[in-house]
Amino acid sequence: MGDKRKQYTREFKLEAVRLATSGEKKPAQVARELGVRPDMLQTWTRQAEGQGGLTSSDVFPGNGKLGTKDEEIRALRRELEVVKQERDFLKKAAAYFAKGSR
Repeated sequence: MGDKRKQYTREFKLEAVRLATSGEKKPAQVARELGVRPDMLQTWTRQAEGQGGLTSSDVFPGNGKLGTKDEEIRALRRELEVVKQERDFLKKAAAYFAKGSR
């Protein structure tokens, strides 16, 4: 069987991004010192920059958890789907009763 994938904590990722973006060392050197691939560090940096203005817990939620905005979007989409189903049902019911009254 294959080796288990290594997982990094949110704190580790945030510190790695901070070190890479501080300008004191090149990102490749920071990655080498931390023992991660440079492309992985670059991905973490892009994720952190893309989530600007969010709390640190929202940047790298981990373990299948969603950030607060993503969680809200998912809930709103579920609610929208229910409302669409109710609307479609009411349209059909209205058409049925309108046909019967003629």
